[in-house]
Amino acid sequence: MFLALLVSALVVALVVIGLFVFGLRRRLIQRSGGTFDCSLRWNAPEENDTSGKGWVYGVARYSGDRIAWFRVFSYAPRPRRVLERAAIEVLDRRLPDGEEELALLSDSVVLGCLHRGTRLELAMSEDALTGFLAWLEAAPPGQRVNVA
Repeated sequence: MFLALLVSALVVALVVIGLFVFGLRRRLIQRSGGTFDCSLRWNAPEENDTSGKGWVYGVARYSGDRIAWFRVFSYAPRPRRVLERAAIEVLDRRLPDGEEELALLSDSVVLGCLHRGTRLELAMSEDALTGFLAWLEAAPPGQRVNVA
């Protein structure tokens, strides 16, 4: 009986510590400001695939001429992807359709992009999209920017 209680207490303690570290990581990512919720689909198909597969929920943070994208459900301290402003080319904008509506946050807008030859899609709120496009257009003189 004592062993069962000890094991149960240990499991509960580990879960609480895990949740604390998970929340602490999110707080550290957002500490420097310039963050927004942003789902990402890397290597997105060429045609409009609305199956909802491949989307990963995350948080993006502006960092100079880069955007660091972090998975929300991860303990990794480093960003999963880094997108450079000069390498991002906006291809299209659309609303989620079909099963995508279930996979993404409500009121999301899907932005089709090309980054160093890789097609990707970003899904974010309308406000975050306005800020993202303004950040792209605010590139220093001489940088090629395509905001379609």
